[in-house]
Amino acid sequence: MDIEQFRRAGYEAIDRICDYHATLQSRPVTARVEPGYLTGALPSEAPQTGENFDLIVQDYEKYIMPGLTHWQHPSWFAYFPTSNTFEGVLGDLYASSVPNPGFNWSASPACTELEVVVMDWAAKMLGLDSNFHNNENVGGGVIQTAASDSAIVAVVAARSRYTKQHPGVPSEKLLIYTTTQTHSLGAKAGLVLGLHVRALEVTAEDNFALRGDTLRRALEEDRAAGLHPFILIGTVGTTSSGAVDRLDELGLVLEDHPFIWLHVDAAWAGIAMVCPEYRDICRLDDINKYGDSFCTNFHKWGLVNFDCSAFWVRDRASLIDALDVTPEFLRTKHGDAGTVVDYRNWHVGLGRRFRSLKLWFVLRSFGIEGFQRYIRETVKLGDMFAALIRESTEFALVTPPSLALTPVPLEKLNELNRAFYARVSARSDIAFTQTDLGGTFCIRMAVGASQTTEDHVKRAYEILCLEGEAALEEWQPATGVIQ
Repeated sequence: MDIEQFRRAGYEAIDRICDYHATLQSRPVTARVEPGYLTGALPSEAPQTGENFDLIVQDYEKYIMPGLTHWQHPSWFAYFPTSNTFEGVLGDLYASSVPNPGFNWSASPACTELEVVVMDWAAKMLGLDSNFHNNENVGGGVIQTAASDSAIVAVVAARSRYTKQHPGVPSEKLLIYTTTQTHSLGAKAGLVLGLHVRALEVTAEDNFALRGDTLRRALEEDRAAGLHPFILIGTVGTTSSGAVDRLDELGLVLEDHPFIWLHVDAAWAGIAMVCPEYRDICRLDDINKYGDSFCTNFHKWGLVNFDCSAFWVRDRASLIDALDVTPEFLRTKHGDAGTVVDYRNWHVGLGRRFRSLKLWFVLRSFGIEGFQRYIRETVKLGDMFAALIRESTEFALVTPPSLALTPVPLEKLNELNRAFYARVSARSDIAFTQTDLGGTFCIRMAVGASQTTEDHVKRAYEILCLEGEAALEEWQPATGVIQ
């Protein structure tokens, strides 16, 4: 493909993308294909000679589009939102047109310096303390691939700091603290790094938030057993219910254990801190006072296309000391002088994508006020759904709604709820996901797609009512139970 062929193909690609978004609402939400559908449709080997690009695009529409689940659909209420803005698309397009590995400042100065700048913009926008800002040269921010990567990096840094302060502690005695509602990223970090993980129990009575007394008891037990807890992964906005751990209480406990690192995972809910009225809910003051690191995903609720996980650390030296590997071929004059940031020492890999460009495009195009409007509108829609549930006689709330997330069981009978979810998940015109909260099987309703309106939320509630009634009718004769 030469320049002019690319120009024509590019125009057509933009047209197709625009048509896709203009017709998104009329498409099914979920892919209705069976496993292996694509393997059987495509050749078993790459073509020997190059093919016409028009044919390739036709096959994209024919084979790929039917297998896509549309996470930006206005009736997508599963998992959490996955952002997609035209500014983000264009940012990725521009970034991919000038590919470079960006592992240090010299590899492409603009890539490093733009990331330094936009991570400070984002930190200030969310209200993070100046200790987390790059321009203070003490802490700083870096874009990771996902919250799981951010958690692994935090654990690596915490382990390095702890073992330097406690030499001779065997790795099998080190312990990661999570909770029974922490995202799988905590367990994954332990699995990858070969470390033990203890999930501290959280209860419905505490709205599934980790409390200080629970942490204190665990520390006493584990210390007495000769174990060395070295990091606690707290959460602002758990996946199942949007619970927010009591960082105020946890921070007070950790003041007596200053060697334990507090990482705050706010992958979904953290973006809400752009709105001053949600900062108390998200415990911003406690993050600023006690947090050693903090993560939120702009690619979830933050209007930036995947991937763009923002990770900040209070003390960059702990992070760099843990990850710095500098063979001779990676040495540079500016790096040796310490006058630049070399982001290769801020994450596990070496090369990295130019993700700061799309974040820059989105932050400039929307502005802080645009972010605030979007967050407030989705929370408003979430509140509207929660109000419908409260007024309902069929549904119940097992925990208070959190921002734009509401977990809903039909009844506190798991067999019935599973039958209910089976009916809902069989539909292709809407998408929810399930979870377990304190032994109660629930359907999660998470609002966040930018095209979602009140009509979509009302329709989601109507579908739940319809499928709930059908599930009850089927369940009663089968069990003989009369509601």
